[in-house]
Amino acid sequence: MRSVLDEASGIRRMTVLSVGYPLFPVRTDESGGAEQILVLVERGLVESGNRSVVVAAQGSSIAGRLIATPCVNGQMIESREKAQKVHARAITKAVRDFSVDLIHFHGLDFHTYVPDIPIPMLATLHLPLGWYPDSIYQLPKVTLNCVSHAQANGAGFPVVLNGIDTQRYRPAENKQDYLLWLGRVCPEKGAHIALEVAHRLDLPIIIAGPLHPFRSHHSYFNEKVKPLLDDKRRYIGPVHGQVKADLLAAARCLLVPSLVAETSSLVAMEAITSGTAVVAFRSGALPEVIEHGNTGFIVDTGDEMVDAVSRIGEISPKVCRARGMAQFDARRMIRDYLNLYRRLCERGAVVNDPEFEVSGPV
Repeated sequence: MRSVLDEASGIRRMTVLSVGYPLFPVRTDESGGAEQILVLVERGLVESGNRSVVVAAQGSSIAGRLIATPCVNGQMIESREKAQKVHARAITKAVRDFSVDLIHFHGLDFHTYVPDIPIPMLATLHLPLGWYPDSIYQLPKVTLNCVSHAQANGAGFPVVLNGIDTQRYRPAENKQDYLLWLGRVCPEKGAHIALEVAHRLDLPIIIAGPLHPFRSHHSYFNEKVKPLLDDKRRYIGPVHGQVKADLLAAARCLLVPSLVAETSSLVAMEAITSGTAVVAFRSGALPEVIEHGNTGFIVDTGDEMVDAVSRIGEISPKVCRARGMAQFDARRMIRDYLNLYRRLCERGAVVNDPEFEVSGPV
């Protein structure tokens, strides 16, 4: 990705400590949405002349200084408490060793390792607000921000919209006939619905994404997904890098039959930027990402999804590509976070205000 900012003289550079979820390494690929956003933002910090320090699981790959904590294997629920304690110690040490100006948390469990330190702290809420414990909303020293307007609706938190590295995604010269579903294989992401749509239309579909070591996820796969697989409808596991980009670009369309209120959708942004239309349920922020009739279709039922896939030829790949490049470039997101960082450092106080301005020149 090109440099996100021109050098600006006279602006004091910051040292920002970014903190990832303790059980997942932070990498451009092979990680979830929160980890991908952390990578992009901290890379922007480095490119803009600021100092980036990251506390994250061993195996992470970042642009700044990595403080790696042990990546605990085994059942994630059983490993979490130990990993959180190690994370907390690493955060306290990093703040002391690197004269940190601000801490930016990205993990679902950030409240378990917030230090008692008098510096500005920001936590990005990447998941539905109801998935967090009520205690996070009473943390006296932490500013919270949302990643979409749908997520923030009525919550009173500033919004920084997600973005992607648009240079990684390019249209295919020739589209193929397969449908694509890409995400975590778990009940709320609706892979079984995508498979049912493919069966009803007698179309091939590729199901791609990680199956994490949760008992409920494996039960879901064995009971709901596996029975619908055959020679034309395949599960290929996780995909990354160019393989993922090529799959997105060549697909007839991407299906996002999410059964939860999505706070954003990086994969929908990636598909649209690749010139591939998206058919998605009206879940959370998905209507903010997908322009109905221009970059895909928003539907309410499986029957409507079947109909929308049948009409996918109405959507122009060129329009998708143009909208993706204009709307989802990560440089805008990075500028907004850098502005938010500076304003928090200047004010030295918690700012949970939906009108708090995060955009503007840096």
